[in-house]
Amino acid sequence: MILRGLAVLLICLNLGVAAWWALHEPPQPLAPPARDDGVGSLVLLGEAEAPPPPDAAELGAVPVPLPAEPSCLSLGPFGTPAELRAAMAALTPGVARIQFREVPATELRGYRVFLPAAGSREAALATARQLAAKGVRDYYVVTAGAQENTVSLGLFRDLGNANNRREELATLGFQAVLEPRTEDAAQWWIDIAAEPGFQWQPLLPRATGIEARPVACE
Repeated sequence: MILRGLAVLLICLNLGVAAWWALHEPPQPLAPPARDDGVGSLVLLGEAEAPPPPDAAELGAVPVPLPAEPSCLSLGPFGTPAELRAAMAALTPGVARIQFREVPATELRGYRVFLPAAGSREAALATARQLAAKGVRDYYVVTAGAQENTVSLGLFRDLGNANNRREELATLGFQAVLEPRTEDAAQWWIDIAAEPGFQWQPLLPRATGIEARPVACE
């Protein structure tokens, strides 16, 4: 009898829970509190949109006002992008207007000493044999390219060493040519507008070889 009573009790409890869920209404979400016109609502940090990145105009904005009669200068050359960025960062707070420009340039890479091109490869090889007979060892015959059939006598970083090599060959009876070795490169200049007498040098203490050229203010 006891077991039968317990079974009846459990059945009644299950029926009661089922009836409660069938008749129960989920609670409605609370309405947001009223707010005065013109007052923004709170936004969760995760819901807020990230601010847009500043555009080029904002990045180039300078707090210094443009003088009535500005002094405009072009500073350079800067040989690397890193040097350019450092100079721009140092100069920007003190000037009214600033921009940079890239210009093509020719960079000196050293000096080349050589004997002019012979009429043929056989003639160039004959000259090489004459050099060897005089005890010259550091040379080679160029067999292709713009310098074909010349006899290279060395590449030098220092002009003095290149001159010494040319004079050494002259004493042996060879008229060697010395010419600079150059290659195309890029340089950067910074154009600024500032107060007359603006002192830019203290702002660029590590910059070497930088000059200031007066330019027309546009």
